[in-house]
Amino acid sequence: MPRNLDLTALRALAAVADAGGVTRAAGLLNLTQSAVSMQIKRLEEGLGQSFFNRAQRRLSLTPEGEQLLAYARRMLELNDEVLLRLTDTAFEGEIRLGVPHDIVYPAIPRILKAMAAEYPRLRINLVSCFTSKLKEGYSRGEFDVILTTEGAPGPGGERLATRRLVWVGAPDGIAWQQRPLRLAFIETCFFRPIAQAALNAAGIRWEMAVGGESEQVAEATVTADLSVTARMEGALPQGAVEIDGANALPDLGKLDICLYDAGMQRGEVVDRLLAQLRCAYGDGECCRRAAAGETGSERYDDLAGRLTAAQ
Repeated sequence: MPRNLDLTALRALAAVADAGGVTRAAGLLNLTQSAVSMQIKRLEEGLGQSFFNRAQRRLSLTPEGEQLLAYARRMLELNDEVLLRLTDTAFEGEIRLGVPHDIVYPAIPRILKAMAAEYPRLRINLVSCFTSKLKEGYSRGEFDVILTTEGAPGPGGERLATRRLVWVGAPDGIAWQQRPLRLAFIETCFFRPIAQAALNAAGIRWEMAVGGESEQVAEATVTADLSVTARMEGALPQGAVEIDGANALPDLGKLDICLYDAGMQRGEVVDRLLAQLRCAYGDGECCRRAAAGETGSERYDDLAGRLTAAQ
């Protein structure tokens, strides 16, 4: 009798390979970490192979795992296409998402792509601007979900992670050594007064290299090594790097990445989006809680059950 591969286990294999670990994969799948580990174990026992090198901190595929992953992606793509073509239960609607422009990359494009593939009839309207404007719009009911970068979460906000604010310049640049130090911030940038205050306290003369509200112009002067700016660690503009200036530039402190859910949307799709945001932007504990369904309600446990049954 021919044997059948378990598509749920293959989906877990692909998620762990993409995420580089079981914890983040569990968050993306809305399953518990133990459930994902068990699926991988059953798959390995059923085929008599080891698919991951577990001696490293970040899981990597064995040659057998790489071969199986290629087949798994093709099987899952065909499975998902059949379900989409033969059912009419796909979610139709709109989610209004706001994200500060400085943390859009690299996570948001990946999340939007994943949501579009899973819910092709869903529209996610993305607005990218500064935290102050996002919170103003959120208070007026203009957003369903927003991310923010701020000193601490406000009422109803959930802290996802705390990250350093770092100085940013061109690769191998020297602009950070010049005095007065030339800064590239648009006028409404939340990081601008933080950087200016830190420089003033350190007795470092500075001047503005750009004016107005064009973020593209500001980033262009940075990557051209004509100025420096500040960004949250891990969210640097393309073509820019964190400045390794030892003690030449003052410490900028830390900021929180926060999540606000207006609660106007309920159900599987918004839960899925929230889980993706928590895993992409959260620290390890936040991602573990999202994977385990501990983020404030029982709906994650319900969602995990529905997804497991559907697969």
